[in-house]
Amino acid sequence: MSAIIEMEGVSFSYGSDAAHALDNVSLTVNEGDFIGIIGPSGAGKSTLAACLSGAIPHHYTGELFGTTVVDGADTCDITLTDISRIVGSVNQDIDAQMVASVVEDELLFGLENFGVPHDEIEGRIERTLATVGISELRHREIATLSGGQKQKVAIAAILALEPRVLVLDEPTAALDPVSSRIVFETLADINRRLGVTVIVIEQKVALLSTYCSRILVMDHGSIALTGTPHEVFGHSGNLRAIGVDSPRTVRISNSLVRDGLTDRSEPCLNVDEAYGLIRDILAGVEGIADTAADAPEPSPHTPARPHADGTAPILTLEHVGFTYPGGGASVEDLSMTVYPGELVGIVGQNGAGKTTLTKLLNGLLKPSAGTVRVAGLDTRETPVSTIAAHVATLFQNPDRQICKNTVIDEVAFGLELTGVDGAEARERARAVIKRFGLPATEAPFSLSRGQRQMVALAGVVVMEPEIVLLDEPTSGLDYRECMTVMETVSDMADHGCAVIMVCHDMEVVSDFAERIVVMANGRILGRGPAAPLFADRALMDQASVTPPQVIALSERLTRDVSPAFAHITEVSDIVRTVKELMGRA
Repeated sequence: MSAIIEMEGVSFSYGSDAAHALDNVSLTVNEGDFIGIIGPSGAGKSTLAACLSGAIPHHYTGELFGTTVVDGADTCDITLTDISRIVGSVNQDIDAQMVASVVEDELLFGLENFGVPHDEIEGRIERTLATVGISELRHREIATLSGGQKQKVAIAAILALEPRVLVLDEPTAALDPVSSRIVFETLADINRRLGVTVIVIEQKVALLSTYCSRILVMDHGSIALTGTPHEVFGHSGNLRAIGVDSPRTVRISNSLVRDGLTDRSEPCLNVDEAYGLIRDILAGVEGIADTAADAPEPSPHTPARPHADGTAPILTLEHVGFTYPGGGASVEDLSMTVYPGELVGIVGQNGAGKTTLTKLLNGLLKPSAGTVRVAGLDTRETPVSTIAAHVATLFQNPDRQICKNTVIDEVAFGLELTGVDGAEARERARAVIKRFGLPATEAPFSLSRGQRQMVALAGVVVMEPEIVLLDEPTSGLDYRECMTVMETVSDMADHGCAVIMVCHDMEVVSDFAERIVVMANGRILGRGPAAPLFADRALMDQASVTPPQVIALSERLTRDVSPAFAHITEVSDIVRTVKELMGRA
């Protein structure tokens, strides 16, 4: 295969005094490649994408060394328009990429500017919308779409131009699990069928391991590892040191190798591979089909018997409905109860009404039917400012709630608005900033997307609210940042704060939320303990949710190998159960 993009000794910094965002990167991208790029925040992933798409040197200024050649031409010698005819890019900030107010016009804008013949435009629009699965959104106003729906529109607008290379910066960050898989299946299809080269930056390592033929791991502006998914994730220890997660099935297979239960040389990248490995390990062990499962440990974030012990709910919804003026997504008959100290996950498809639910909970929206009570207050009769004294919210896009020039000013701002003395507010802010490892004196918008998310969350944590609402709190975060955020949120629940978390990362939900609420099409389909709901395949399909790998593996092993695997949600418990069953051999 011939090279479509070649980078030779590329270094780049965003200013003469700034550190290198890229440091002597050399890379060959062949036509037809499907490359995944992973790495911690600040590793240089987005800067690499900017070089590949021509945004560097034509859009971003700084010091550039080395050469990037696209289809035989140095990117410094041709225009960005010329590069864009070959390389299409979807940026991390979707709102900044949108230029039209209606979905159809967003696609038309690029097609008309690139001079696509008018008799081809209608066909391209229809095919592209169908490919991405958003035909029904064609005439919708973009402002009425959810974050995930906007992501799909941005991808469709680039696909309609039929580029030879696609560069995507975290294209599924705001998408539900099924939609994320559909996006990757779409990318895989155009890669395989049309020969389009795909380069995708992504934090969802399970998706990358399934669909990519090659993976690059970046660290401190350099390429630290490269190879096939099996080769790269075979270095899980190195990845963890860098700050990159591995699929849970990789952790399982590596643990089984470490404990001497198998000599498999390659890690298991998915549930099918892990199931096959464990089935083979246990083949011939007698009596395991009758082994009973241990009872699961109760979560510290769920009151054992909230009604019996007299604990009053901090939040209730009773048959709540809401419809946006002029149409758009609506919710109906929402009922749920949350107690102090609970950590509840809200999961479901894009457009299911999850964000609308959070706005009903913090009073930004008033129910058109039913009742919402927060700390005993009816939100329909209570000013938002009063509700805000009890509820703190982290919105889906952190940039919408950042307004100060330094991190410490931003984190202290909410406290000062509530009347806390400036000196005390800054002292409390400094303690939270230290916990998150953020630079106190830096401007928030000079930080990476993940770090801005951390700044916004720090502004929520410092308020010490009774209730915290998190709308996609881990979106755009690397593994270390995700663990810092969720351990902080878990600690808040330990200290009595009620946490309601909208999240598309089912591994995070499984790890930290004992109870989940499952939504689809504006309604609640199920509520209760996470493990049995995740194991309900019909419910998960209806809500466009892919169960966490460990739960999916546990359910399959329980059905086909031994009931001893029932109710398992942790990697360590899968490994422990295999060892215990092997002890019978």
